[in-house]
Amino acid sequence: MRRPDPAVDARAQLCFGQVRHTRLRPVAHAFAYATYYVRLPLRAMGKQDFGCALFSRNRFNLLSFSDADHGDGKAPLVDWIDALLHKEGILDADGEVWLQTMPRVLGFVFNPVSFWFCHRRDGALRALVCDVRNTFGERHFYLLDTGAAIANGQELHARKVFHVSPFCQVQGGYRFRFTHVRRLKDGLPQDSTLACIDYDDADGALLQTSLSGSATPITSSSAARAFFGFPLMTAGVVARIHIQALRLWLRRVPFFSKPTPPQHKVTR
Repeated sequence: MRRPDPAVDARAQLCFGQVRHTRLRPVAHAFAYATYYVRLPLRAMGKQDFGCALFSRNRFNLLSFSDADHGDGKAPLVDWIDALLHKEGILDADGEVWLQTMPRVLGFVFNPVSFWFCHRRDGALRALVCDVRNTFGERHFYLLDTGAAIANGQELHARKVFHVSPFCQVQGGYRFRFTHVRRLKDGLPQDSTLACIDYDDADGALLQTSLSGSATPITSSSAARAFFGFPLMTAGVVARIHIQALRLWLRRVPFFSKPTPPQHKVTR
């Protein structure tokens, strides 16, 4: 498979796709719903806005992206991610950094997970940072680093140390797979992305989740499609989390109390 060059057509993208979630035991439980998210080339963008009437950066709009929602809320985003990687000994992720995340909708956002795709200057994916948040206001970073370039679709692993769902214990680990495909459509490049995160506890496979989408440039047309086609999407994310939790509780899936969060914010 030809590796997409993230330096080509490095423009902000709005991606329309689907979230899937399957629980395998102690009762089978699955759901899927349509969604959208953004992919932003942080180095190429610098401090510039999207040039879109309905989608703004660092100011209120129907859809918006706030730099303060990411990183440490203070330093420029590229400086923050570079500092995190350097502290962990990764010095060659000096190419484009794509941030995949949910935008604010009418000023509100909740991101269960955001992905930082950190490339080398030659375009190869060098490291990934999974920025995970729970509904208790806590946050943790899983750094996926093989010591070399990461192949398209390669399985990556991380030990689970952070509490997300009260229906899963903090044990076992995650298996990640990320796929990025670029095709030509009407003579123009079109990106499709797939992020798969499977969770195994002490007894084996427990959860299978994925987020897929096809990218389009951020324009007033695509922003209107997102806002009016998926009303109050980010509030809906929070609502769905609690609805699915209620369904699991009604089906008597074991409930686990929240443990103390890990002392270190970054897990390799």
